[in-house]
Amino acid sequence: MSIMDGFDPNGVGVKGSLFGLPFTTENAKVIIIPVPWDVTASYGGGAANAPQAILDASSQIDYEIPDIPDAWKIGVAMAEIPEVWYSLAKELRPKAEKFIDWLEHGSDATQRQEMQEILTEINRESKQLMTYVEQESRYWHEQGKTTILLGGDHSTPLGHIKACADREGQMGILQIDAHADLRNAYEGFTYSHASIMHNVLLKDSITHLVQVGVRDYCIEESQAVKASEGRVRVFYDQHLKTAEYEGVSWAKQCQEIVDCLPQQVYISFDIDGLDPKLCPNTGTPVPGGFELEQINYLFRCIIKSGRNIVGADLTEVSPSSNEWDANVGARALYQLSCLIGNA
Repeated sequence: MSIMDGFDPNGVGVKGSLFGLPFTTENAKVIIIPVPWDVTASYGGGAANAPQAILDASSQIDYEIPDIPDAWKIGVAMAEIPEVWYSLAKELRPKAEKFIDWLEHGSDATQRQEMQEILTEINRESKQLMTYVEQESRYWHEQGKTTILLGGDHSTPLGHIKACADREGQMGILQIDAHADLRNAYEGFTYSHASIMHNVLLKDSITHLVQVGVRDYCIEESQAVKASEGRVRVFYDQHLKTAEYEGVSWAKQCQEIVDCLPQQVYISFDIDGLDPKLCPNTGTPVPGGFELEQINYLFRCIIKSGRNIVGADLTEVSPSSNEWDANVGARALYQLSCLIGNA
């Protein structure tokens, strides 16, 4: 008897399983790895709540996608949300806020030792989280699964990216983001959300980093791009919009982006790459950005080019009290899962 027998895709969404689908981690093709962590968030917090909020909101989704018949049948399931990391994030987040506040108010020398102890603790636990994520990712890869990491802030995918790169040998990253995330240990946090791509590029098997939608970055990051000698290619939001205003189609711009990518592609999708009207509670919203369907079109262009999407992450969704952000995050995750799973 098939697991789909008796399941009504037109019925009321049943809470408890991702998208209300009848799949488990044993029989699903695509596994969502939830990582409820936002300790180093430098502005707004809340992304640690995203995995549970997106899971709760996901049962409201209808399954049809115009160009992917029976898309839901590919099989998507979420691994168990690790309560131990969620609890630790809730414990460490106030300490990080205290440390950041200390920096922003001049770094009073009388508190230096206390602040150094906080920084050491957060860096230690963040490293442990990275190790956990890497091990968890490898476990699912050994089961023959395709994996998508669901953050959490943008620091969370580092172990997942490493595991995917080790499996593939070499790969490039397509980063959808308002920020470059190329700072070295931002605010002293080695594994800061603002340092994820700096840390990723320490791995030689990451051959390309293609950033799309960047519109908030610093001199250090601009210099890092120039020093990369083409390893990092940035499609700034301003340049994309200027080209659009001058008559260049999004299809043509997407072709240029795809041409910069190698055969094996990992997608790192920070939700703040979108227009902030879509997820206004994300930790560091920036005016500008994309409609969700623009980004889905870009993903389709990658697939149509014959390139392989070997893994992905979705991060920085910070749920609000009215569930709007979680609903958008759930839909972004569903589209991403179906596109990768059916490629």
